[in-house]
Amino acid sequence: MTIKTTLLALLAFLTGSTYAGETLYNGIELPDDWPPVYDRDPESQIPVPYLTHPPEVIPIDVGRQLLVDDFLIEKTTLKRTFHTAEYHPSNPVMKPDQPWEYGSGAWFAAPFSGGAWYDPSDQLFKMWYTGGYLHSSCLATSKDGIHWDKPTFDIKDGTNIVLNPIKPEAHRSIDTTAVWLDHDATDPNERFKYFATEGGHMKGWAMVYRTSPDGIHWTDPLTKQSIHGDRTTVFYNPFRKVWVLSERYKWGGRGRRYSENSDPKKLISEGALVNDEKGVLWVAGEALDPKHTVADYRTQAELYNLDATPYESLMIGAFSIWQGPANGSCKKQNLQKRNDILLGFSRDGFHWNRPDRRRFISCTWDEESWRYGNVQSVANVCLVVGDNLYFYFSGRAKPSREMYNTDESKTGFWDADAATGLAIIRRDGFASMDAGEKVETLTTRPLTFKGQHLFVNVDCPDGELKAEVLDQDGAVIEPFTIDNCQPVSSDKTLASVTWKEDLSKLSGQPVRLRFHLSNGSLFSFWVSLDKSGASHGYVAGGGPGFTGPTDTVGNGE
Repeated sequence: MTIKTTLLALLAFLTGSTYAGETLYNGIELPDDWPPVYDRDPESQIPVPYLTHPPEVIPIDVGRQLLVDDFLIEKTTLKRTFHTAEYHPSNPVMKPDQPWEYGSGAWFAAPFSGGAWYDPSDQLFKMWYTGGYLHSSCLATSKDGIHWDKPTFDIKDGTNIVLNPIKPEAHRSIDTTAVWLDHDATDPNERFKYFATEGGHMKGWAMVYRTSPDGIHWTDPLTKQSIHGDRTTVFYNPFRKVWVLSERYKWGGRGRRYSENSDPKKLISEGALVNDEKGVLWVAGEALDPKHTVADYRTQAELYNLDATPYESLMIGAFSIWQGPANGSCKKQNLQKRNDILLGFSRDGFHWNRPDRRRFISCTWDEESWRYGNVQSVANVCLVVGDNLYFYFSGRAKPSREMYNTDESKTGFWDADAATGLAIIRRDGFASMDAGEKVETLTTRPLTFKGQHLFVNVDCPDGELKAEVLDQDGAVIEPFTIDNCQPVSSDKTLASVTWKEDLSKLSGQPVRLRFHLSNGSLFSFWVSLDKSGASHGYVAGGGPGFTGPTDTVGNGE
């Protein structure tokens, strides 16, 4: 270890931050100045240095290797297709139907980030959502992730309210919440972590941090700090073991500032929110982002919010893109503002690749629809449920009394009438590499692995997938030839690729994988130590069968 590296490591220990200049799990080397600062216009794309200068050799021991970009690919004749989510037919899966879900002058039963997790301790889906218009934090539970119950707790008699920081006379003193299930918490009383922008603590908005052993009984604020903007969230990057503040900041309209710390309390308490020397300008709405479908409302796209989650071998970002109208126009014309969710992908937790600018989850702008406008993500973005990924989101109806109640005394408010929806996509299904009748190939960059079993997520029941292993010079390594490979012809999110021997003899050696595919789609690949296909990658908000933050079970065999 060099003197410089030793000093950086010492500084990291003293400050609670991961030191810059580190090499990540996937071979990416971070710059010495971290987080990096770029002199760029907010509407321009953020650079992604690991795509233009990838590592010479890429370790793939963490998680399924998704093909959302060319990070892993040296050359290919396959064609990449990006996919959007499909909406569950039972939507909205949860709507305001309890008296306490009318608060601060409007109906609301939806996560404004909040959180949606599968808790293995009692095998329940749990959703922390906002009840009443930015009024209370509530907890709903479900056995299947589709049908939701609102159990009563001992916080406020007869309700599922778990936090009610609002003052009775206030119109609104809670805004964004973000709840995280911390599987690695050493103190069981800190198993759940709650971050929120709340009013009433100091002038303007404050960022508040609380903890809980059960997600029901929360501490008083352990720390609070003034903040630049209300729609601010926090997420965890386990690849670097840091908590990240995604702070609303005025930069080309609504944008984001970034700051990080390995200690969530220090992230808030040490002034990162108000100290401009700690946070850096990060991301904003870009010129490539979609415009409003109604020409009269179109304006420069702005980044209303950015939630993020660890999924397999990378971070998935849910970008809520605002497209107008302005709040004043919405109030005057009785409209919702338009926010749609687009996706981004990051392999270092800071630089985002956003190759598909279509709306992944969208408003309808249909006056009869429950998701007419203002669609927002949950803080942890998605869950893994069998062969699918579940994305919960909030949508808001066109302002009226008729959507959720007919009580003439309860007047409508333009920014409310929110319910919760569910959108679904295939596991790893953000992007596929596709082939027609002709056999096409994909050759990876040099990779290393410690496992011995190769797996793929593939859809080719009418086609065929085979693989071979090459050395660094491009020569095929016996016996891992195309002729010795057992063909895969199936539609499975976990399928084994086998030869006469397993891959143990190649463990730790730089090799390339070459896939041959016809009439099908390849979504991901990975090498595992386990015959079950356990990827040991991250599973976002978890799901049935998982016992912690990573996939240690595979197919359960």
